[in-house]
Amino acid sequence: MSSRSGPRRTAPATTLLAPLAFLAVFLWSSPASPAAADSGCRVLAPGASAAAERAVDAACEQVDKDVWYTWGGGHGERPGATYGQVDPTDPASEHDPERLGFDCSGLVRHAWARAAGSDLLNGVASQQYYTHRAAGRFTAAQGLGPLLPGDLLVWGTSRHLHHIALYLGAGKMAEARQSGTKLMVSDVRLGGDYFGAVRVDAGPVDGRVFRTWGTGVWTKDRPSTAAGRVYAFPGPTTIRVGCQKHAEVVTSDGYTNDAWSYLPDYGAWMTNIYIQGPDWLEDVPACA
Repeated sequence: MSSRSGPRRTAPATTLLAPLAFLAVFLWSSPASPAAADSGCRVLAPGASAAAERAVDAACEQVDKDVWYTWGGGHGERPGATYGQVDPTDPASEHDPERLGFDCSGLVRHAWARAAGSDLLNGVASQQYYTHRAAGRFTAAQGLGPLLPGDLLVWGTSRHLHHIALYLGAGKMAEARQSGTKLMVSDVRLGGDYFGAVRVDAGPVDGRVFRTWGTGVWTKDRPSTAAGRVYAFPGPTTIRVGCQKHAEVVTSDGYTNDAWSYLPDYGAWMTNIYIQGPDWLEDVPACA
């Protein structure tokens, strides 16, 4: 009995070795969990500058990490994700103070700071669009044809730009869209209040750069206080001045001056009263 029981015990064990070995190989070669979905966030067209491609990479890194949109996120002392705030106009923002993330301009600020190594675009969407570091501007009527990855797309009006996103190419953009969602890749929305785009130049600034003072100071479409309003500076802002001219005399905040400066990034005029410096700015040519 003993001589016949040995083979009966070993035969089934030998038979099991093959399927067990196959299972082990299968488990070893198979992923432990499903692969993360490809967000599609990357540079999707050629022609962008190296800095612009780095900005896209930095934004996409946050998209791929499933970072939250948070209202006010990304506007700390330094670029980077921060806890958000409750937006009084949006009930979906109730959890934003608990979430580390970015709002639309916070993401753009972070992406370009990583790309350039300095805090180039510290501000809200309108301040970023009207940056004095603009290498080019594109209207809504021009569509996507002239755009390159890294360009900034904006929505709203000249008086109030309320949303900004980073173009990827191929009709796609990376954006922090709204409370209750993660950072995402979206199709560019050309309808509605799409305003246009700006191309950022991380290099030296072409032209004379000054700083404004005061809050709520309007630029005008002509050098006159009665002219149409273009954009109001929410606070002290760095601006590029193209030229200046003598025009309407303005008295405001204890100063009187007839000098007006043309701001090419805004396509608008501003009284020199609210530009830090002498009444007639030094080294700025007179407008032709």
